[in-house]
Amino acid sequence: MWDVRLKIGFIPLADAAALIVAVDKGFTAQEGLSIELVREVSWSNIRDKLNVGVFDAAHLIAPIAIASTLGLGHVRVPIVAPFGLGVNGNAITITPALHAAMLAAADGNIIDPIVSAGALKRVVEARKAKGMEPLTFGMTFPFSTHNYHIRFWMAAGGVDPDEDVRLVVLPPPYMVDSLANGHVDGFCVGAPWNSVAVDLGIGIILHFVCDILPRAAEKLLAFRARWAEENPDVLRRLVRAHRKAAAFIEAPANREEAAAILAAPNRIDVASILAMPNRADVAAEVIGRTLSGRLKVSPDGTVRSSDRYLMVGRKSAARPDPVQVAWLYAQMVRWGQAPLSAEHLALAKSVVRPDLYDAALPGEELDLAGEPADGIGAFTGPAFNPDDIAGYLSGWAIRR
Repeated sequence: MWDVRLKIGFIPLADAAALIVAVDKGFTAQEGLSIELVREVSWSNIRDKLNVGVFDAAHLIAPIAIASTLGLGHVRVPIVAPFGLGVNGNAITITPALHAAMLAAADGNIIDPIVSAGALKRVVEARKAKGMEPLTFGMTFPFSTHNYHIRFWMAAGGVDPDEDVRLVVLPPPYMVDSLANGHVDGFCVGAPWNSVAVDLGIGIILHFVCDILPRAAEKLLAFRARWAEENPDVLRRLVRAHRKAAAFIEAPANREEAAAILAAPNRIDVASILAMPNRADVAAEVIGRTLSGRLKVSPDGTVRSSDRYLMVGRKSAARPDPVQVAWLYAQMVRWGQAPLSAEHLALAKSVVRPDLYDAALPGEELDLAGEPADGIGAFTGPAFNPDDIAGYLSGWAIRR
């Protein structure tokens, strides 16, 4: 019998999988928890409803949790996250027209992000010389991994994201329509929206985020710090339930069932979430591609595979990592969103709570064999040092 009822907000993305599977497979019920999953369209809605207590917990982009804790761009509400819902999972998708222009300008294979970033720089310069409008790219929120991933890639090629192009905020479900209507030339968003654009013939996936950052924390299961302090037993039960869900999703034998759960009609799941007016449903086959890391990247049927595309539980992805939030805080400093201070860095790191994860799952061993030595593995630049943000940022040619 359920003894605790909770409301959790989420966005229709593949990295909400553990939330959905935990409910659908009964893992939360086994812990005595009755969970109401509430679909939202925008990250600002998720943040605000978590902050004021409409939601007990939320599927949240890691930088929003940091910004809320630091009081950046909104009221200050300390957030804690004892569980990671996904590592990686984003991709950069562009129009076929921009892809063709970048191919023509590339000095090498644009599958290499340093080559593609340089090609983008040359396209930007050519457009500017002709008096053309700047290219426009969508990302999901000012304080978002998507914003920092696309900026990191652009800046590596000498493109100033604040001067040479336009970056606009779009809720994830609206990315595809914006590309189809010509409002943007590309976007960075989480699965499955990149695949939807490819299937509709209007987009080409240029890079998986793991091409740019092999290990990039994406979404967190987030709580208000005060709620977490007042409900330690419930928090442990939630961590256990979602770890079971992550393990279920990651087991190859369960992938087909997991995709079907996420895409089945008439349930609180991804397909019913995505069945919005004037919007294509996302089939189980698309979700399956995401979970397997084998994606069609072009309308001509070209396929790319990566076992790092989206990690839900393997390689200790579910255990939150302070190094990851330190890197995200460094990007906030780099792009002028936050001051650099030891106090802010410490507060940023305090958002993720591996100690609470370990308390809920005692004895679970870390599985980091083969992972980047600095915890990030960026495709360019120095190794990341979470204890020397100023030194790390000092070498970038484009910075704020």
